[in-house]
This record gives sequence, structure tokens and C-alpha cells, in this order.
Amino acid sequence: MKQIENRRSIRKYQNRIVEKEKIIKILESARLAPSGSNTQPWRFIIVESEETKKKLAQVDHNQKWMLEAPVYIVCTADIRCRISDSRPLYIDETSPEVELKQCIRDTSIAIEHILLEAENQGLAACWTGWFEQKDVRPILGIPNDIYVCGIVTLGYGNETPSPRPRKSLDEIIKYETWN
Repeated sequence: MKQIENRRSIRKYQNRIVEKEKIIKILESARLAPSGSNTQPWRFIIVESEETKKKLAQVDHNQKWMLEAPVYIVCTADIRCRISDSRPLYIDETSPEVELKQCIRDTSIAIEHILLEAENQGLAACWTGWFEQKDVRPILGIPNDIYVCGIVTLGYGNETPSPRPRKSLDEIIKYETWN
């Protein structure tokens, strides 16, 4: 609970290198995430190049704050873990495939593991996703049948935001039925 309670979306980072060992531990936590039918659709791209980070921040709604983070983890979902035929497949935000929704769900669980393990490792992170597939894919050479679920900025935080308001349990829990 400590990591869950303390985790914040951090948008200011120290100019400090993140140790490779910590990045590996964070990705190991994602690797251990549960997935439907154990498909494990997630694939991750670690980005540390200033030039590439600049391009990614630009297509991610030009969020300049992202440039302070020393590391990005680009989190993708591979629909081929659920669709095994070899037909060409283009997926994006409007794709109707149920399998894509399943892969996004499973990869989202892995991303949350990343955020919590970053907190556990004494690092800060923020999950971003204000981009379109057609803009982000070419930067990293991502194929058309791979869906980019998010870009996680990662580093040593340089801010300590207060907790954001949360709804009470009474507001979010129902018993047995919706009514």
C-alpha cells in the first residue's frame, strides 16, 4: 500500500542518470504482470536519446515537460499474441478488434506495475498517452500491428505534489448489481 499511496504522476525531474539495474527491475515487474490466457502482449522500448525523446514529446501533444525525464519507456501491445494469422493488419485508435482491447487491457496492467515499481525503486514516473498511433510509430519503427499504449517518463523526481482528491469507497462500490 505504501507505494500505491505515495505514487504521483511526476512532471519535473532531476538532471540525474537512472541506473540500468533499476530500469531492469522495473521492467521485470512488468514482465510478471498477469494477462488474459497468459498471452503477455507487452513489449517495451527504452529511450534515452535526447533527439528521440524530443520527437516523442512533440507527438505526445508537445508536452515539453517530458524532456526533463532522462528515460522513456514506450509501452506497446502486440495483437499477434491473439491473432496468429499472417494477414496484414493496421491497428489504431479506431480499430474494432476485440483482441486489441484485450491486449490494451493486459498491457495497462503491466504499465501500472512499472509505475509502482518505479516508486519502489525511489524513482518518479508519469504515464502519458496524448498521441496518435500514426504519429508515434514512425519515430521508433513500430509496425502497424503493434499498438502504443503509453509512454512512461522515468527519472528522479524534482517535485513532491500533494495527493489528488479521490472519491470515497461509498461513491465507487456497488453490491451485487448496479442499482
